[in-house]
Amino acid sequence: MFSEHVSHPGTPHPAAPRTTTAHQPPAPAVVPPPLRRSPADVEALVLAHVGVATAIARRLGGGSRDLHDLEQVAYVGLVKAAQRFDPFRGDAFVSYAVPTISGEIKRYLRDCGWVVRPPREVQELRGRLTSELPRLSQALGREPSPRDLATALGQDLRSVQEALDAHHSMRPLSLDTPPGTDGAPTIADLVGDVDPGTARAEDVVSLAAACTALDARERRIVYLRFFEERSQQEIGAELGVSQMQVSRLLRRIFAVLREELTGEPSAAGSASAGAAPDVSLSRQRGRRPAA
Repeated sequence: MFSEHVSHPGTPHPAAPRTTTAHQPPAPAVVPPPLRRSPADVEALVLAHVGVATAIARRLGGGSRDLHDLEQVAYVGLVKAAQRFDPFRGDAFVSYAVPTISGEIKRYLRDCGWVVRPPREVQELRGRLTSELPRLSQALGREPSPRDLATALGQDLRSVQEALDAHHSMRPLSLDTPPGTDGAPTIADLVGDVDPGTARAEDVVSLAAACTALDARERRIVYLRFFEERSQQEIGAELGVSQMQVSRLLRRIFAVLREELTGEPSAAGSASAGAAPDVSLSRQRGRRPAA
């Protein structure tokens, strides 16, 4: 005989047997989509925190750039922060906006803040020196030397000196800046100019080398014609030749000098009544043509 289990009123039912199931991972948390802020909300956040952006620009500028430019960059970062801010994440807007604005300014200084852009490691070392300089000055009671900075940062002296010199690449001194007291000449006034006689000096040196291809008589004609500025008739009277002969000699001289200076036979010399062929032939034979 078997008995049935009869449940009386008020008697709890026996617990159902527990079945073992495979381990199931917890359901992923539902992340709400980012809040899409209206243009009015973005504008209100920006206008309410303009002073924060201005303060960050002044702090990071350090006098190395035009403050107006840095403020514009800071405002761009502020607008980006206002557009991306999600109040449901529990963070205050200022805590979210400050890193965004600072990053925008630092990127601008890194990419556009240098007139002569140094390597990346020099830029980073300069930033560390800028942060270390006030602390080390207070600890030493004086302005630290480059060697002091190198010891404090564990860098070699040459790298520290290079980073310190790179500071001038961010904002070079204007040429209109007076180097001394009032009334002193500006830097632009002290910058050397191109000497107008430089080009002529180069021509004279080249021409002097070319004149070595002339014989003594031809060099004498060049001297009388172009240094003493005598006429062909006066030169002919001194050399005992006619003015026409002096003219032919000058054409030959010009052909020789032109060939020496340019390395190419002169067309003018070739057309000068057969003078150029005579010159070339005589030069190949190692003697000068007769007048």
